[in-house]
Amino acid sequence: MRLKTATRFMAGSAIALLMALPLSGMARAETPATTDKPAEEFQTDYPSTFSGAFLAARTAEVDRDFKNAIGLYKRALAFQPGDVDIRQRLMLALFMDGQFEEGVKYANELKNDPAVERVTAIARGLNAIRNREFNAAEKILTYKGPNDLDRLTNSLLTAWARFGAGKSKEAISMVEKLDGPAWYSIFKRYNAGTMAALAGDIDTARRNLNEAVTDREGGATAPDTFMRAVMALASLEATQGNKQKALDTISAGDLLINNYAPFKQLRQQVEEGKAPDLKVAGPAEGAAGVLFSIGGALNRQGAEDTVMLYLQLAHALDPKSADTLILLGGIAENSEQAERAIEFYKKVPQDSPMRRVSELQLGLTLAQTGKIEEAKEHLKGLIASDPSDIRSYLAYGSVLSDAKDYAAMADNYDKAVEVIGQRPTQGHWSIFFQRGIAYERLKKWDQAEPNFRKALELNPDQPQVLNYLGYSWVDMNRNLEEGLDMIRKAVELRPDDGYIVDSLGWAYYRLGRFDEAVTELERAIELRAGDATINDHLGDAYWRVGRKLEAVYQWKRALISKPEETEKPKIEAKILNGLPELEPESTARAKPAEQPVVEPTAPDTDKKS
Repeated sequence: MRLKTATRFMAGSAIALLMALPLSGMARAETPATTDKPAEEFQTDYPSTFSGAFLAARTAEVDRDFKNAIGLYKRALAFQPGDVDIRQRLMLALFMDGQFEEGVKYANELKNDPAVERVTAIARGLNAIRNREFNAAEKILTYKGPNDLDRLTNSLLTAWARFGAGKSKEAISMVEKLDGPAWYSIFKRYNAGTMAALAGDIDTARRNLNEAVTDREGGATAPDTFMRAVMALASLEATQGNKQKALDTISAGDLLINNYAPFKQLRQQVEEGKAPDLKVAGPAEGAAGVLFSIGGALNRQGAEDTVMLYLQLAHALDPKSADTLILLGGIAENSEQAERAIEFYKKVPQDSPMRRVSELQLGLTLAQTGKIEEAKEHLKGLIASDPSDIRSYLAYGSVLSDAKDYAAMADNYDKAVEVIGQRPTQGHWSIFFQRGIAYERLKKWDQAEPNFRKALELNPDQPQVLNYLGYSWVDMNRNLEEGLDMIRKAVELRPDDGYIVDSLGWAYYRLGRFDEAVTELERAIELRAGDATINDHLGDAYWRVGRKLEAVYQWKRALISKPEETEKPKIEAKILNGLPELEPESTARAKPAEQPVVEPTAPDTDKKS
């Protein structure tokens, strides 16, 4: 099931549909357009016409530049104050930018508009919960529609409003009796268990939280909710004096999500005999957790806007939630909004166990903005503050790799291996893999190969390592059959990875099996369109099978796809002269397409697959 089921229901959700409002603003004014000049508060470089402001706002919205979108929609409203479509879009932009209070003002104005009723109801309901107006919140959040996701969301939020009104038994019963598809289960059990724990009903809390923690399918569907359930149950058992049960619960969580920082901190607290606080302190945090959990479960490519809306609403109720801030930062990064991501990471509370994760991500994001030296100093400081934290070496190594400082990269991973000592675990495979890459780039293969082998010893089915080592052998005309088998296995494990499929195609090319090379390289370019190296490889393969016009076309595509500077003259020469005739027992040498560096914080944040 995983996220596919939930995403299918999201597709019919009014919130999801609302995020794709059509370009209809210029045709939906309630009042006639006016020629009055807009108020002086607007920037002087904003468009001077309604249509100009509206179209510029839409562009900013598509680019997720919500601050500019807000200003531009306000500019458009100054021309046509009664335009309902603009008010809808402005409200959404305000929520997406985290300006909850101003967004709620528009939600109240638009509460009877059926086009945005789902968003306005949730926003108004959350605002009532935040203001402790629980009876009003329950009325606002009542939902009788057919969509499963909307029904789950509103029912859980309504239950938390009822809980806030002092009706804890009714709230818990409402959640437990909530009828719906199987994927409801983990959300129901976690929320019912948390409510019961807050109400002091230990047996009901333990029963529900145990069911959530043992729900492996639900944990895979909603890992954020699973982690919260683990922490809630472990905290509950610790407060009841059941130290071993608390530790066993944390170990159960480690089986699904290894090396999660809050688990480590919680384990330490339990072992020291401390009674950890429940993560949820009351109805506001409970309601925020509903939106965070559902948003996290939906978090995948194509759902970013819906997820960001859920998370920003959650952030309004629980502004110190570290996992919400980090997830918002990740979405901003994926949307190529590095500066905004940095803002989120900096807001993670200093005393949160996720603070170090945010600091690591902050360093990586600084590098993305071009602040390489600042990123290096930031990450070196993290290493110095805790030399035993292997994630810091991975983050620093990633920045050094991007900067092509392979000598420093090798030195960094040498230090990491010293820290690991004589007993590396499976989770350390990436340290050896990255050290192998550093030495390979320094042309020190005798030092590189043992690291690749060690990485495979620790994680035998790791496709990146299989691909890199297998290709390197084929490229050097060593261990040809074993190398080709490794690449084939990598493709079997990652059939949709264009980089790895490219490696298989190029290995066939290096072995002179040009027809097979064409087949694989054509598939690689479908998977990774616009990659300069893959286009270049396909051009070479086309040339060798006699498809020379197509070869030149692919080389030209490679040239406009930003290849490395050292490759440009080689590609230009091939466009002019083609490839030389093959010499006996010889083929051209080249490197496979670059693969992204392993995400350094994967042990803590790899919860979306």
